[in-house]
Amino acid sequence: MTELDETERLRRWRLLLGGAAEEPLGDGPAGRILEKSDRAVDAALAALYDDDEQRTPDRRGGLGASAPSVARWLGDIRTYFPSSVVQVMQRDAIERLNLRQLLLEPEMLSSIEPDVHLVGTLLSLNHVMPEQTMATARHVVATVVAEIERRIANRTRAAVAGALNRAAHSRRPRLRDIDWNRTIAANLSHYLPEHRTVVPERLVGYGRRQQVVARDLVLAIDQSGSMAASVVYASVFGAVLASIRAVKTSLVVFDTAVVDLTDHLSDPVQVLFGTQLGGGTDINKAIGYCQTLITRPRDSIFVLVSDLLEGGVREQMLARIAALVDSGVQVVVLLALSDEGAPVYDTDNAAALAELGVPAFACTPDAFPDLLGLAIEGGDIAGWAHRNDLAKR
Repeated sequence: MTELDETERLRRWRLLLGGAAEEPLGDGPAGRILEKSDRAVDAALAALYDDDEQRTPDRRGGLGASAPSVARWLGDIRTYFPSSVVQVMQRDAIERLNLRQLLLEPEMLSSIEPDVHLVGTLLSLNHVMPEQTMATARHVVATVVAEIERRIANRTRAAVAGALNRAAHSRRPRLRDIDWNRTIAANLSHYLPEHRTVVPERLVGYGRRQQVVARDLVLAIDQSGSMAASVVYASVFGAVLASIRAVKTSLVVFDTAVVDLTDHLSDPVQVLFGTQLGGGTDINKAIGYCQTLITRPRDSIFVLVSDLLEGGVREQMLARIAALVDSGVQVVVLLALSDEGAPVYDTDNAAALAELGVPAFACTPDAFPDLLGLAIEGGDIAGWAHRNDLAKR
């Protein structure tokens, strides 16, 4: 290894380990490994990740509760690190240094790089936010919502339209609606030579084109604190789906109370500010309300987004899910709808749902349009989840 390579290796270790590694790595006054620009990066990292005992004179910092010092620090990290790293450091700062109170100041809020996790934090502060901060908060939330819409909208509409077209040939047609040519073609593998006939195990019908609304979709979203990112993504998906005429979309959020936000789906920002993150969880109560929204079970999809940590009556919750399945509703349970995977969740409830034929797994926003399309077609959701490495049981 050349001397240059060795110096770069020591530099990286020094930035990673912090001030405690100065002397062992030869970064003392006699031989500096870090250049001046590196020292600025080191100080920004130290302000967030070093304990007081670890800070040397060159690693002064700590953000404390001072708005000016936090504002300077936010500017520094945006200078030294890429956006994806900035978002992680901001999230860590909010959690490690308890900076939520400073987010109530509009000047501070406007200097932060917006992302889904910041939106979740703002929503949790929604009801204590001063009026002068609310406009800035809405702007931050709108920025993130617009970015998510750009990411998912076209793909979601395409997936839903394709699934509805494929599902137009019903698998449960009435006698007068059976498409005999397609039915015979679909069942040629069941030809019985001795009887010179085909056994139609699967009937294919003509699409009911006169029906404007092909599917009813009910989204029920758990508002507990760990579900913040899921609430954001599910709300945006709800708004996108509400724009599709062939799908009747309802959006319900719940903790120990149930709130129907369907009337606000034209404005996902308004939907998000209608939520209240945190509190208890009564999944049974939420499902009970959602059952009243389902009037065409065989043409309905019920998506429950929850960590399944039930605070209500567990036996009734499971009985309600079983009743939905038995009535013909396509039931989907997502432990999370986010990029982070499944949070802590109730494994017993997940296993009980699996026994009812309802798998519970985490799903990324990018995979959700495909999942929704499969649900519309009545496909094998459990198999799809396993093939895509989404199953979490």
